[in-house]
Amino acid sequence: MDPSLKNVLVVSFGFLLLFTAYGGLQNLQSSLNSEEGLGVTALSTLYGSILLSSMLLPPVLIKRFGCKWTIVGSMCCYVAFSLGNFKASWYTLIPTSILLGLGGAPLWSSQCTYITILGNINAEKTGRAGKDVVNQYFGIFFLIFQSSGVWGNLISSLVFGQTATPESIPQEQLLSCGASDCPTGGVSNSSSSSSNSIQRPAENLVYTLVGIYTGFGVLAVLLIAVFLEPTKNLQQRREEEQKTSLLSNILSTFKLLRDKRLCLLVLLPLYSGFEQAFLSGDYTKSYVTCALGIHFVGYVMICFAATDSLCSLLYGKLSQYTGRIAIYGLGALTHLSCITALLLWKPRPEQLPVFFVFSALWGVSDAVWQTQNNTLFGTLFEKNKEAAFANYRLWEALGFVVAFGYSTYLCVHVKLYILLGVLAVAMAAYGAVEVMEARLQAKPLTMQELDPAPDKGPQTHM
Repeated sequence: MDPSLKNVLVVSFGFLLLFTAYGGLQNLQSSLNSEEGLGVTALSTLYGSILLSSMLLPPVLIKRFGCKWTIVGSMCCYVAFSLGNFKASWYTLIPTSILLGLGGAPLWSSQCTYITILGNINAEKTGRAGKDVVNQYFGIFFLIFQSSGVWGNLISSLVFGQTATPESIPQEQLLSCGASDCPTGGVSNSSSSSSNSIQRPAENLVYTLVGIYTGFGVLAVLLIAVFLEPTKNLQQRREEEQKTSLLSNILSTFKLLRDKRLCLLVLLPLYSGFEQAFLSGDYTKSYVTCALGIHFVGYVMICFAATDSLCSLLYGKLSQYTGRIAIYGLGALTHLSCITALLLWKPRPEQLPVFFVFSALWGVSDAVWQTQNNTLFGTLFEKNKEAAFANYRLWEALGFVVAFGYSTYLCVHVKLYILLGVLAVAMAAYGAVEVMEARLQAKPLTMQELDPAPDKGPQTHM
């Protein structure tokens, strides 16, 4: 097997194990730790910490320790969060949420940097276009990684399903489900509160689940530490950049914002944070739990994760033939259709297949943002990958923080309109970047017309 592909698989399965644990815990926070809003507060704290981490840590840690050991150290922060859930309280969950947040941005920045480097190394060996190999590697990664949602939700459903007893949904509650669900005021508030008043499972089941998740996290750390190989060219770059000051490394994240392309593209990860927060926080609560019951959430999220995973692999291969613009267009059109339909739909228990259709379509679109955004940032900012991916995680975390921040104050239909607005602006900004890139690519062709080189054929680009 090609060494680059082997390392991609090691990273992919390491993240699969880690996020099988973390994803399952994240989806359960508001239910397991609902007392005094501890779970929601922990998630808000977590993403706020990721936001700060994105601004300061990734370039410094990656250049100091390399991608491999940055991934290992960051994974340990995730394991600490799992341990904090054994005895969830303000004194255990909030500190471990902060710790996870500090490791979150370096984890993803180092992973994106590592895969981009592997893709470029393989492209040099095989003579293929670097962006095509990078796109393929990200497709493989997200195929494996996104399946973590399947296993994480399946584990929690099997563990807690031992005592789950489906409850009939009152007709009065169904009237407030969907886009009409509002967290404040009068009847809507009372119904919303009753729909979220879930009994905490037996402690022995909680310990069993958290123990399984912790074991998955430990296995992920061991897999990366033992089997992942550091990239040679990254080590050479670290040696060349050791003379750079610490302050310069920290500021590199912000210095890259002087690039007009990045200023426009940050809206894509911002929207990614908004749409993921809506799915996990609002669709599961205001649509699935409200109309079907909490016991269906895991199965609906499994459908989303499975579709997301399969589409991630598909887009990695398909983009080589269609180009990224067509893939982005598919993602935007799919989400636009879903958001419009969710504004109009009145969820009912007898419409069970529709709940899964929406989660599947959301996965079709989310796979676009996950694969293409990473490839786009790695391709356009190849010389500043660490800073570019740090910005990516910063703005995605900001989307999560803002979405979770207004979640308890706005009605669902208002959140959907916000999603529509952010999506429209993000796609317009992306279109502007593609126009800038097309003009930049056209300039060398103009010079060749003045002084043609007979030994070179015409160049094409997507």
